[in-house]
Amino acid sequence: MSKPDFIELPGGEMLPILYEDRAVLAIDKPAGWMLVPFNWQRTNYNLQAALVSSIAARDFWARSRDLRYLRYVHRLDAETTGVLLFGKSPGSVRSLGALFESRRMEKVYLAVVEGSPAAPEWVCRLPLGSHPDQRGRMRVDARNGKAAETQFRVLRQAGGRTLLEARPLTGRTHQIRVHLAEARLPIVGDPLYGGRQPVAGAKPAGRRGEPEGGRFVMGLRAIKLAYVDPFTRRPVEIRAPVEEFLRAYGLAGVEV
Repeated sequence: MSKPDFIELPGGEMLPILYEDRAVLAIDKPAGWMLVPFNWQRTNYNLQAALVSSIAARDFWARSRDLRYLRYVHRLDAETTGVLLFGKSPGSVRSLGALFESRRMEKVYLAVVEGSPAAPEWVCRLPLGSHPDQRGRMRVDARNGKAAETQFRVLRQAGGRTLLEARPLTGRTHQIRVHLAEARLPIVGDPLYGGRQPVAGAKPAGRRGEPEGGRFVMGLRAIKLAYVDPFTRRPVEIRAPVEEFLRAYGLAGVEV
């Protein structure tokens, strides 16, 4: 039985499969899907629940793989697109999760921001914590925040905006978004941290996380994960396509 290179969810949404081996499966996550909403969030776009439901229903993409289990290894924000890794067993989730925790997982993002950085490269190490008054929002917290570190590099500047490569060494909630907002470089289309100018023709994500049009509603895309497989000891590199993302922001042809 041939296996499709995409996941078709019950609602008809197609999720491209970027990489797969015996232990993991990586998809190109679309905007608008929450991975696991908090109990105070109301949304029909719960990605983990949708995958579990599809597997239980023995939908073709899962049946063709004899897949019985799939769980996220790490998280992406609802508005963020790109590489999202899932484990096919509890053991693989634990082993791959340990790579994230120990900083042995290379993570690369593209960010389109408003404004111009003061330097072509820099590192932000501002600690982050939950905002005391705004649920779901993070802030810089020098006293009680957790350590956070992100490396940034300018790739292109045009029209008052900048394309950045971002490499988070830690994995705090909204880390890249908050670090850039603190540098007065909010991500384009960011509904929480000040980048309120989405792509032409796209609508911002709805209040509850529902996608309301536009392939990219925020200028942040996870484009690469790289690691040494803990089971085979072989190097793995997973990449998401960037052409459509760059074209949406008028940056077609930029080398990344």
